[in-house]
Amino acid sequence: MKERQRLDASVSACRALEDELSDTVELIELGEADGDDSLVEEGLATLEALAARAGEAEVNSLLSGEADGNDTYLEIHAGAGGTESQDWAQMLLRMYQRWAEARGYSAELIQFSAGEEAGLKSATLLVKGENAYGWLKTESGVHRLVRISPYDSAARRHTSFASVWVYPVIDDTIEVEVEDKDLRIDTYRSSGAGGQHVNTTDSAVRITHEPTGIVVQCQNERSQHKNRAAAMKMLRARLYERELKLREEAAQATEAQKSDIGWGHQIRSYVLQPYQMVKDLRTGVESGQPQKVLDGDIGAFLSAALAARVAGEGGADEDAMDAAS
Repeated sequence: MKERQRLDASVSACRALEDELSDTVELIELGEADGDDSLVEEGLATLEALAARAGEAEVNSLLSGEADGNDTYLEIHAGAGGTESQDWAQMLLRMYQRWAEARGYSAELIQFSAGEEAGLKSATLLVKGENAYGWLKTESGVHRLVRISPYDSAARRHTSFASVWVYPVIDDTIEVEVEDKDLRIDTYRSSGAGGQHVNTTDSAVRITHEPTGIVVQCQNERSQHKNRAAAMKMLRARLYERELKLREEAAQATEAQKSDIGWGHQIRSYVLQPYQMVKDLRTGVESGQPQKVLDGDIGAFLSAALAARVAGEGGADEDAMDAAS
């Protein structure tokens, strides 16, 4: 039923675009016939907006994966390097929050471990919205920042890393078997972000799935019971995402097409000094406006990575990585 609704919505959107295009062409022709330049300009502006909507509709048509329509979890972990990497992880968190806000999605911070001096060690967002997982799934991997460090009194250039992991929220109709004997459950005192409430009891919960090594944690709720329930939901989602990737890898013909994401798998480089450039190392898409990207304008990167993944060309380009290093 859900798939039928998605297809019906896509067909309706395409028909609406077709009708608007026809009306706009008639408007332009009328303006030209009457010598009304303002009418022609209005029509051309509408055509430009329609082209943008058509482009997004084309990308949305690629979101046909089993879980693409789901809400999603997005985890961020700072790499080695202390404050530098922890500050970079905080910048990435803000980038995704701004992107979600611009799309009308909600982005709830459900886990946050503060950095030692600034930034964060780890954080988890719950992003809710149509096709949230489909849009964000290609963001899994390592993100690299090059800049003059604001924490270095000698103003030297530093390279920092942070990893992102994206996995879909699953509903109760999807069965994922989790045995109690495979779990290690730890409780700890939660740490808030900024002005957020900080619990004074050991209500935060960390669950380790020992057969796979998957670790999830939640501290957003006030009670240990609620945090445990939320963490179990995250664990089921991680195990489901792992199964999806195993299926995808089994179906792919070459090693380069595999979707395995490891700590060493760099997907994007953000250079603030000595020049300004954001470059996707898989698709070659670039932007000379890194601040705009860090403010959440990542649509071009997401669309290109999604199209490449669907086409089976989503593997990292080693030459591109060498050129960017």
